[in-house]
Amino acid sequence: MNRRTFLKQGSAGVAALGAGVWIARGQASPNGRLGIGMIGVGTRGSDHLNDILRLADKHNVHVAAICDVWARNRQAAVATVQQRTNQEPKQFSRFADLLALREVDAVIIATPDFSHAPILLAALKANKDVYVEKPMTLDIQSANEALDLARARQRIVQAGTQHRSEAPYRGAAKLLATGVLGHISRVSVAMNFNEARWARDYSDCQAADVDWDAYLLGLPKRSFDAKLLRRWHFYQECTNGLAGLWMTHYADAICLLTGAKYPSSAVAHGGIYVWKDGREHTDTFHALLDYPEGFLFDWAMGLANSAGTHFTVHGTKGTADCDKWTISPAGGVNTTVQAGPIPPDPGPSHMDNWLTCLRTRQLPNADIQFGHQHVVATVMAAAALHTGQRQKFDPVKRIMFAG
Repeated sequence: MNRRTFLKQGSAGVAALGAGVWIARGQASPNGRLGIGMIGVGTRGSDHLNDILRLADKHNVHVAAICDVWARNRQAAVATVQQRTNQEPKQFSRFADLLALREVDAVIIATPDFSHAPILLAALKANKDVYVEKPMTLDIQSANEALDLARARQRIVQAGTQHRSEAPYRGAAKLLATGVLGHISRVSVAMNFNEARWARDYSDCQAADVDWDAYLLGLPKRSFDAKLLRRWHFYQECTNGLAGLWMTHYADAICLLTGAKYPSSAVAHGGIYVWKDGREHTDTFHALLDYPEGFLFDWAMGLANSAGTHFTVHGTKGTADCDKWTISPAGGVNTTVQAGPIPPDPGPSHMDNWLTCLRTRQLPNADIQFGHQHVVATVMAAAALHTGQRQKFDPVKRIMFAG
């Protein structure tokens, strides 16, 4: 499949791929009310909860159960559901108890990064459909297992890379699929902000209110540490840093825009130059990824200067700016590119798309295959940084190695 064909399918909604098989083996009662389980209802999980409640009548779904290790989050979410629906969802501090409920058809996972993989795998083994926040996993082996499970059990999995459902990105994908830029040789992205947005207060987080063993999951056992729970972003055992936390969105977006799948190799550099706040992850990071489709992707992030964001796609006939959403002949030769805005392509929200696919059994916009792709790219970048060695990927064997 060439780049243009791939993008035409992707920008029209990858749901079309294999639709017949998925529909034929969909829910036994496609018009019945579906139960949604929320696993993790902090800031991001609460956003998803509000989306579900807003879309509940449209899709005939309800929030059947809520799980969070911190009683404060859990009880607040239960109260929200009660206030909005006059119904009380079941509540748990352990996700296995929620997954055991027959009335839960699908789950939303919005927990710290290190717990995405084990909860995702457990949910698939319990035959639940899943919406999982990015990064989908922190290692390639877990991503391989999750992809295989989802396909074998025909589960609907939406990764939380919501750019795939946003009108500007969808529009840009359609436009670039026409080949308007000629051969794309470079995609360049940088993000910058200068505020301690990760410095969450943890003075109100008490041991008596937290199921600490449930939170640790597979992490080494230790005494209660509120900072580890509230500021998990700092630690290498909890996340792979800026690669997983932020690069994920753009590693996914460049696949949407170019039709690329997996990088061939990755190098990275960075350091803790400004924020001496106990973090184990860099505050300044730069990665370079080479794609076999014939382009270089460079991604940078800095947490100590609010220079903003740039996102440019460079082709032989011109340049697309996916921050300002414009296209121009700048840098092109023998070009017919006309300068102007990139037309958006409106569609359902990311959550709306997932809920629709629970019924139709079509693949969602950010299907698990694309989740697998962003895992490979970000894990390679993080490993290159931490090891100081270039990382390569074999898409046939689905393994990463230094070289």
